[in-house]
Amino acid sequence: MATIEELKQDLHIDANLLGKELKFATTWGIFSPREIDSGTDLLLKYLEIREDEIALDVGCGYGPIGLVIAANAPKGQVHMVDKDFVAVDYANKNAKLNGLSNAQAYLSNGLSNVPKDIQFTTVVSNIPAKVGKEMLSILLHDIHAQLVPGGQLVVVTINGLRDYMKRNFKEVFGNYEKVKQGKDYTISRCVKE
Repeated sequence: MATIEELKQDLHIDANLLGKELKFATTWGIFSPREIDSGTDLLLKYLEIREDEIALDVGCGYGPIGLVIAANAPKGQVHMVDKDFVAVDYANKNAKLNGLSNAQAYLSNGLSNVPKDIQFTTVVSNIPAKVGKEMLSILLHDIHAQLVPGGQLVVVTINGLRDYMKRNFKEVFGNYEKVKQGKDYTISRCVKE
């Protein structure tokens, strides 16, 4: 059994994601601290990134999705937001750890603290199952407002939320694409027309 002092030490994950070797420091109390969760892993397998992507990772946790985008978009910029200050702290620590100066994390409830003048080409999120319809509605409308025309929103959710996402994407964006459905998770995408 680990001692309390041992439990307080950072956990470390080494992962090859989208062809990049990345290191992550994590800690207990943030989502999936021991490994890259299977939803994130599935999302990254089907995410297309341009080298000049202006991206936003909503609910970034310790940064696996946002930092993979940053590593694959050297001419781009990645904003990572989370409402948990510990997650933000670790996402910034991991950006430094991987030498990704084109990524930054900051506190925001959804897009509430995201500068309104930024127009994103890609927005990603590993949406929690308990997001709630009000927060999802706010998120989708805010994301729509800050996406460039032709910009994409790509999310991973548990399969049980698939039809719910489809309805909401169609309502706000007018389109929906099921990119991939795995055993437990679905990757959904929509585009700002």
